Amino acid sequence: MTDEAKGARRWRNLLGMVKRPKPVVGATPADVVHRENKWSLLRYRPRPEGVAYQTPVLLVPSLINRHYVLDLQPGRSIAEALVARGHDVFIVDWGTPGPEDRHLSFDAITDGYLGRAIRVAAQHGGRGKVHVLGYCLGGTLAVVHAAVKPEHIASLTVLAAPVSFHDEGLLSLWTRSSTFDLGAMIDATGNVPWQLMQGAFQMLRPTLPLSKAAHVIDRAWDDEFLDGFFALETWGNDNVSFPGEAYRRYIEGLYRADGLMKESFTLSGRPVLLRNITCPTLAVTFAHDNIVPEESAAPLIERIGSTDKQRVHLPGGHVGAVISRKALATLWPTISAWWAAHDAEPAVPVVAAEPAAQEKPGAKAKPGAKAKPGAKAKAR
Repeated sequence: MTDEAKGARRWRNLLGMVKRPKPVVGATPADVVHRENKWSLLRYRPRPEGVAYQTPVLLVPSLINRHYVLDLQPGRSIAEALVARGHDVFIVDWGTPGPEDRHLSFDAITDGYLGRAIRVAAQHGGRGKVHVLGYCLGGTLAVVHAAVKPEHIASLTVLAAPVSFHDEGLLSLWTRSSTFDLGAMIDATGNVPWQLMQGAFQMLRPTLPLSKAAHVIDRAWDDEFLDGFFALETWGNDNVSFPGEAYRRYIEGLYRADGLMKESFTLSGRPVLLRNITCPTLAVTFAHDNIVPEESAAPLIERIGSTDKQRVHLPGGHVGAVISRKALATLWPTISAWWAAHDAEPAVPVVAAEPAAQEKPGAKAKPGAKAKPGAKAKAR
């Protein structure tokens, strides 16, 4: 395209920005297979020829972000790509906590909710286990769970997951400062408002809004870029508040006490010792991650007891390095190959899934799904 044509399209797109259709997000067909309180477990519908592996995959996003960052838009969806590669893919949708969830504990989420998601997903495979992938805070939850209750975890993969919280990043310094009155905030708000957390992330890069605006103007001629940009902005502004008591424990036990490194943290009364993680483990860190610095995520591999472990360090930021088209062509095939290499271990008896509460298996998860709700997976 010539510069003149780009200029004409740029102005057309900028002038028509207000009327631009909203981006389609989270469109890969999926069904709710378990639900309780506000959270649900989704199972993406397998490809027509069925799944290729006996061990399902469970994606665990951050507790404070919507799950569809991993299913951003058609052609730019991690879930879509993994399904196409033959994986049986599940994902946790944490939902939206209400005022009544202010007393929801960290243990209830990490032991109870995540534990049930793992067991329900695992019963769909031939080994009674599941490959668990946690992203950001979802990775921290997965690490804590795996250190105490590893029975149904075939392998652990974490992306930009903090485990060492006494780093020199701004979030760590802020939450450990004397001016951060944790008790007063939770007592006043119940659940920690998403606006507060979003503001904390924005302070890491205060010039980011201006940078985004300049980038949009420069690339406004590119419709594909604009579609991706607005899909990501939709996700970035669709945030979730943090249950108050869970947040209190998160800040006090991890950020302030550095409980995973100092072995003082517990899950349901049991010590969380990273050396007890012996399953195959893959950790991915990013060089330009200003939310979870490398020094916060890297110690996991050094501390765990597994002999089958690997760290991959890549360029890029906290979000872009995970959901970009380059990541779909490089990072995710690498993770898929890791799971494939750890798929053929001895099978164990399949443990029956816990009955779903408030939701019948196969209920429709989102508008736009094509297949009939409740369709069974192809036989393995």
